Amino acid sequence: MTENSLAITKFSDLANPTRFLALANRIIPWMAGFTALCFIVGLYLSFTTEGDYQQGETVRIMYIHVPAAWLSMMGYTIMSLSAIGTLVWRHPLADVSAKAAAPLGAAFTLIALVTGSLWGKPMWGTWWVWDARLTSVFILFLMYLGLIALNRAMEDPSKAARLSAVLILVGFVNIPIIKFSVDWWNTLHQSASVLRLDGPAIDPEFLRPLLVMAIAFTMLFLTLHVMAIRNEIWRRRIAAQRRLAARLASREG
Repeated sequence: MTENSLAITKFSDLANPTRFLALANRIIPWMAGFTALCFIVGLYLSFTTEGDYQQGETVRIMYIHVPAAWLSMMGYTIMSLSAIGTLVWRHPLADVSAKAAAPLGAAFTLIALVTGSLWGKPMWGTWWVWDARLTSVFILFLMYLGLIALNRAMEDPSKAARLSAVLILVGFVNIPIIKFSVDWWNTLHQSASVLRLDGPAIDPEFLRPLLVMAIAFTMLFLTLHVMAIRNEIWRRRIAAQRRLAARLASREG
């Protein structure tokens, strides 16, 4: 067996919920520990750096806002990949992954909106403007809420999974709009200053804590996502056992 086929076999083994639960129970403590370590280092760097000469102490909002905004898009990207897994490969855990990521994505999108408003008031003189970047992120937040409501409203899990997967993929068009909105339209929001072809435009004193906090928040998202998948698997197993018990009781009655 080649290395590629062996890797594919190991990945496909995770489609088994029991094997995924066993793996999750092993890696969650390590992921949580690494997340805590990253936050300790990131918060220390965030509070020990000097304030910006223009933004003052409000520059520290960036260390929360930027990672939250990044994760708002990453969360939906994970849901989109899971939606492909549901529709194309019918991966048993793909729908579970998408459903588990939706509340996390909504939470980080809300954090991005709130922290952006807190930063915008002293910098722009207003809490909110309906420009391309802010409006598209707000639409993303509504999309998250709509998908969460859809999953809770439909009783048939298989139908909910297929319909959610289609809507997720249709809504993915909003992700490149969010990313490139500052380049395509004239907006108040600043253009990209970290992920640039010609290198970051941000001072290294601010870049270091920002990158560490980005790693910390990303690890937090991934840890909570694995935990949410584990909880959803258990929830579905309990629901299946209750349905089976109800059918047996109705037959006996």
